Amino acid sequence: MLKHAQHPAPTDAAARRAKPAIVCYTVDKLPAFDQSFYETARQSMTKIDEVVVAPRDASSFKVPAGHFFRILSTEGPQVGDLNLWNQHDLNERFFSGKTRQLHATHVSTGDRLWSNLPGLRPMATITRDTLDWYGWDEDGGGIHDVIGTRCDPYTNYMLNEVNYHHCCHSNLTRALADSQGTETAAIESHVHDVLNVFMCTGFTKDTHQYFMKASPVRPGDYIEFFAEIDLLGALSTCPGGDCGSSHSDDSTPCYPLIVEIYKPADEALADWKPWPKNGYDGTHGL
Repeated sequence: MLKHAQHPAPTDAAARRAKPAIVCYTVDKLPAFDQSFYETARQSMTKIDEVVVAPRDASSFKVPAGHFFRILSTEGPQVGDLNLWNQHDLNERFFSGKTRQLHATHVSTGDRLWSNLPGLRPMATITRDTLDWYGWDEDGGGIHDVIGTRCDPYTNYMLNEVNYHHCCHSNLTRALADSQGTETAAIESHVHDVLNVFMCTGFTKDTHQYFMKASPVRPGDYIEFFAEIDLLGALSTCPGGDCGSSHSDDSTPCYPLIVEIYKPADEALADWKPWPKNGYDGTHGL
C-alpha cells in the first residue's frame, strides 16, 4: 500500500495488479544503429577542439553536424549535466522524456538523444561508452540517466532556504547566456532537463524514490556522441561531484570535465545527411 493511501483495496485488487506490462512504444521501425558507419567514421577522425569545464561551473560548445564529441573524465570522479540545442534555433532542444520512452531510463551506445516537438528527430547518437560494463547494480542503479532533471537553486531554496548559485541549472543558464551574449533572465527558459552524464541513479525498490549513488566513473572514462545536426551544447560539472553524498553545496570534492570535438574525414560522410525534422503534417486534425 502507498504511504498516503486512504482507501482499502477492492476485492479484485490482485486481478487488477496482475495485468501484463506493455512497453509503450514498439521501436522496431526506428532506423537501426548503423555501427559500421560510425566505426568507419571514427577511424578517420581528428580532434579539432577541446573545452575544459571547471568544477561547479558550465561551458558551452558547438559541434557541427557529422562531427563527434566526447565528454571525458580527467582528474577524479565527476558527474556532468548536458543540455543540447539546435545551433540555429534554441527552440529545438533535447527532449529527455521522449528519449526515455524510446530507449530506457538510462542510455548507452546505440541510443539517440531526441529533440522536442515538433522537430522530434535524433540530435546525437551515442557511439562509445566506456562505462557500458556497469549495467544494472543490485539497487537497480544504472549510468547516464534521462530520469532526473538537474539540481537547481529553486528546489534548493524551497528545501533549505539557501541561495546557492552553482547548481547545474544556474551553471547551464550562465553558459547559455554567455554563448548568446545576453542576460540570464532572457535565456533561462531555454535551459531544460538533462542527460545526467556518468551519474549512477535509479528508483528505490520500496518507495520508488529517485536515488543517486557514487558514480563509477574514473579518469580516462568517456561517453562519445555523433552530432546528427548542428549542435550547441552546454555541460555543467555538478556540485555534487560523483553524487555519492550530496549536491547543491560546496562540501563535495569536484573535478573538471573535458569536451573534445572530432572531425571525420570528408569521404567517411560522403553518403551521410543530417536528420530532417519530423514528417508529421502539423495540422492536428484541423
